[in-house]
Amino acid sequence: MAQETRGARKAGGAAPARTLVLCVDRDNDIGDKAGIETPVVGRDACLEAAQRLALEDPEDADSNAIFSAVKSYEDLVSRGHAAEVAIVAGVGRRGVQADEKIAAEVRAVMGGFSATGAVIVSDGEDDEAVIPVIQNVVPVVSVQRVVMRVSHTIEHSYAVFGRYLKMVMYDARYSKFFLGVPGILLLIGGIATVLGYATQIASVLVIILAGALITRAFDIDKAWINWTKPEPEALVRLFTMVTGIVLIIASVPAGVSTVAGVDGADISALGLDRETVGQFMAGALPILWIGIGVMLGGMMLSHLFAGARREIGDILRLIALAALYPTLNQFTSILANGDSEFTLVPPLLAGLGVTLAAALILFRRYKRQRDDAPPARAP
Repeated sequence: MAQETRGARKAGGAAPARTLVLCVDRDNDIGDKAGIETPVVGRDACLEAAQRLALEDPEDADSNAIFSAVKSYEDLVSRGHAAEVAIVAGVGRRGVQADEKIAAEVRAVMGGFSATGAVIVSDGEDDEAVIPVIQNVVPVVSVQRVVMRVSHTIEHSYAVFGRYLKMVMYDARYSKFFLGVPGILLLIGGIATVLGYATQIASVLVIILAGALITRAFDIDKAWINWTKPEPEALVRLFTMVTGIVLIIASVPAGVSTVAGVDGADISALGLDRETVGQFMAGALPILWIGIGVMLGGMMLSHLFAGARREIGDILRLIALAALYPTLNQFTSILANGDSEFTLVPPLLAGLGVTLAAALILFRRYKRQRDDAPPARAP
């Protein structure tokens, strides 16, 4: 195990009077794997936590980071410094929630040990991302990264490959994609070959594979699970999303029906001239805009139900959508009726003015609410 130390900053070359050694576990492996609640304060408590984590997962580097933090604490004490060692952790999803939890735990530790400087010990850059958050609570005088010395032999490579292969085979999070999708493709391809449709099935297999890749890349499966949860915000979001998609699709036949001299049986006779495109847009635009508005309104309502502070962005999207409609409506009139292009200027300026005014009002209101809110007190 190697240890890199960087970023030491000491005023006038003197060590801080009271030093807090912090081991940071941003993804909360110590809680998820060992069931230990943080913050953990004190040498003996930290050693016990490191041993429990090492027993649960001997390959986790966080236990070595904790041992390194205890060693740094003992070195400070042996040189006559007033010091304390503690472990703070975030949450498994990392992100803002993890940083807020770490900041709160550092404040809690500071309530029992008033430090003038902190030494951060971590096992990687992800944990070190919270250094600016910690600096808001206590000055950071040093950052120590624990790097494990590992073997790069062929045997080690085979062991790592076997571990990941076992994960792909038996872990449901990975096997559904890496085994399920190829299995479906092979099954469909085999059935099609037996039935004599080997040539035609190639396009179907490509579509299935593309759909699986898109679903995984954009987390469509997770989004669908969140939308279908029996909660008010999820049900509102699901209903408005489906309604909006149906209205957007319905805008196409609505646009076709407005094209002069074309009925439902003669859609193939449509040309792509300027007048036809204008008439099509004039018929499709109202339904299309209503569908998009329903989807954006559903997002706003779901955020209100969930208590998320996104109302400014949601309201601005709806206002911008409404302000843009006169401009697009005038554009369809230019295409269909041959009006002057200069007629776009008044609705464009009016829509821009309405959007800017709404943004200014909403942001002033948000700033006033934020300034009036009572400041959070440190524990």
